[in-house]
Amino acid sequence: MMIRLILREEVDNLGKRGQVVNVSRGFARNYLLPQRLAMEVSDNNLRLIEKEKKVYEAKLAKEKEEAEVVARALSEVKLKFRRKVHGDGQDLYGSVSLADLAEALEAKGFKLEKRKILLHEPLKTLGEFPLSVKLHPEVTVSFPVLVEKEEE
Repeated sequence: MMIRLILREEVDNLGKRGQVVNVSRGFARNYLLPQRLAMEVSDNNLRLIEKEKKVYEAKLAKEKEEAEVVARALSEVKLKFRRKVHGDGQDLYGSVSLADLAEALEAKGFKLEKRKILLHEPLKTLGEFPLSVKLHPEVTVSFPVLVEKEEE
């Protein structure tokens, strides 16, 4: 048996905030309602959701503006790392990891969560690489990371 609910938050694979969805009674009773992710459909709740939606959209717009300011500053950054290399080749002994990147950004005054840095695998060769940081769902910034040979 299905029940109609209004989502108070975005729920993966279900819907966005303010959307009316049909879900099973068990899912509603055991997860959505106790977690305050949804509420029953009624005229009062629909009005309440509209008010919440306006406040939420204003908050999102403010967060986006703040992210754009940080993005402008980040786009000027260029990170440099010096690492030891195998023989005369391009391969590094170690690598430049997510933690190294987060630490270097923090040293330049940008305190970011590691998960916002879009690095699919650690940098293991010499060269210049573009690094992307997702500051907001709609704001992503890229800047160069240079990995140089450490002189002995």
